Amino acid sequence: MPNRKRSRRVTMPPVMEGFRPFGVPMKNLEPTVLLVEEYESIRLVDYENLIQEEAAERMGVSRPTFTRIYDRARKTIAAAFVEGKAILIQGGNYATDDYWFRCNDCKEVMITLKPIGSCRKCHSDNIISLNPE
Repeated sequence: MPNRKRSRRVTMPPVMEGFRPFGVPMKNLEPTVLLVEEYESIRLVDYENLIQEEAAERMGVSRPTFTRIYDRARKTIAAAFVEGKAILIQGGNYATDDYWFRCNDCKEVMITLKPIGSCRKCHSDNIISLNPE
């Protein structure tokens, strides 16, 4: 019987919902999904220059599990670049200590300690939660 799948700890939400090839309308693209924990693995290793052991510790997973997450992320990004696909950053099995919100009007990403009802930048009520269900 396999172990239950544990949530991966993610500390920073993606500032973008995804990426697409330059000059191609989104309706003409096939999207590929990069999970939030895969995005976090790329952020920790390639952006923050952590070694995989440190990154695994931050995400609350074993080093072999982290390596699998990181390899999937690299392969997803590489396939999107080579095949000209859009990358959507969403979903996955992750947990966070904070509340994450994105304003649908000004696209501001907000990290707060408690739930909020409006954007702190443009004061719009049109915000969505980015936290996992």
